Amino acid sequence: MRVAGFDSPSWPADAPLAREAFEAKVREEGALRYRELPWRYLDDPYAVLVSEVMLQQTQVTRVLKHWERWMSLFPTVDALAAAGTADVLAQWQGLGYNRRALALKRACEECSAIHGGALPDTAEQLQQLPGIGPATAAGVMAFAFGKPSIYIETNVRTVFLHEVFPQRDKVSDRELTPLVAATCPQDDARAWYYALLDYGAHLKTLVANPSRRSAHYARQSTFDGSRRQKRAELVRVVLAEPGIGFDDLAARLDAFERAAGRDGVDAETFESIVNGLVREGFFRQEGGVFRA
Repeated sequence: MRVAGFDSPSWPADAPLAREAFEAKVREEGALRYRELPWRYLDDPYAVLVSEVMLQQTQVTRVLKHWERWMSLFPTVDALAAAGTADVLAQWQGLGYNRRALALKRACEECSAIHGGALPDTAEQLQQLPGIGPATAAGVMAFAFGKPSIYIETNVRTVFLHEVFPQRDKVSDRELTPLVAATCPQDDARAWYYALLDYGAHLKTLVANPSRRSAHYARQSTFDGSRRQKRAELVRVVLAEPGIGFDDLAARLDAFERAAGRDGVDAETFESIVNGLVREGFFRQEGGVFRA
């Protein structure tokens, strides 16, 4: 029994390796593949949270270009809570999925107002904050607090699917959860998960991504021409040109689409996207102009 609340499960009888051998292999491979990353072995929960949010659906190489600059500009929970939305979104450009930036800021605003500028130290409380789900909360618990947790993300799935379920498809997280809990040690959870992450990242360079055999795998939709790209372009334009008018903003998006060889954007689609961005807090409309 490693993680509180989970009975010790039976290790799959058809797994190629016994549990002890699996753990030994992960530690060995993790040591061989260890990646020195600036957010590792930090005791600052906020710094860890920033890295975890940035790493969602974003490659490590891209996060490396942003994390240290972000931490220099917004070094604490209170600093991010007090920052302007436009500044936060401007620093997030290049990471994609701008909603993550707003959710991170709102989580910090709540921590600043309610928790004295500190992040909660339990997974349950962390998950009550905007934008923090089970995996992100588990990552903060393991990597910042060193506490046992059930941290399941794509690289962790990759290792378990490759080593424990090599012949299975559609393996669910419900099946993986007790095995992840059983292997997470009490005394050094973060070193264990670093080993899983680094071995999983290495496996993806050797074999067809084993995480595709997860029941939760979904191919990422094409970005070019998507509504998500149009949203991102509008945010970029408003950040670059605060005070831009409605008609000019519509013309800029239409020109952006046509320059890429696509059809222009009709008025209904433009209004729908803009209204959504205003409603979600990406920028505001003041009379006939937009500002972040």
